[in-house]
Amino acid sequence: MPLQPVVSKRLVQTVLPYKPNALAPVLSETNIDYHYGHLYKGYVDRYNNHEGSREFNKAGAFLHDIFFTQFTKPNTPRPGPVFMELIGRWQRFDVFKDEMLERAMAIQGSGWIYLSSEAAIKTIPNHQIRHDIVLLIDWWEHAWNPDYLWDKQRYFDNIWRIIDWDHIDARIAGL
Repeated sequence: MPLQPVVSKRLVQTVLPYKPNALAPVLSETNIDYHYGHLYKGYVDRYNNHEGSREFNKAGAFLHDIFFTQFTKPNTPRPGPVFMELIGRWQRFDVFKDEMLERAMAIQGSGWIYLSSEAAIKTIPNHQIRHDIVLLIDWWEHAWNPDYLWDKQRYFDNIWRIIDWDHIDARIAGL
């Protein structure tokens, strides 16, 4: 009996759990339209159409899915108890954020920065699938440029205002 060819699964872009203007002023509707509606969608479409590097496009879609689903309307940042327990070695949230900012600003070019399920701050050059992501920040220029131009630190400082801490606590519990 001849072997059957392996048919790969198609990727599906996750529907935003909020309206495109819901994250303003942290991320504008223009930013969301471009970043989610064009770039993230492009990774999904190119993967499904077998265009370019399938591994790169699959990882790009995977990371953008994690990134966009962790947000909610701007609010007062209050990390959840599970997250705070995970980052306990830093003792304070602001100390953790300072170290994460330092690591993010050290990235040359583009990439991602994240907190792992082992409470380590890690970076991802380019796109790679990682299964230990708790909280993820897109550090490609397109993530901040529409709203912050060259001010990466202001983007970093503001991104915490839209983190859905219940979602992050649930992600930790699921890893």
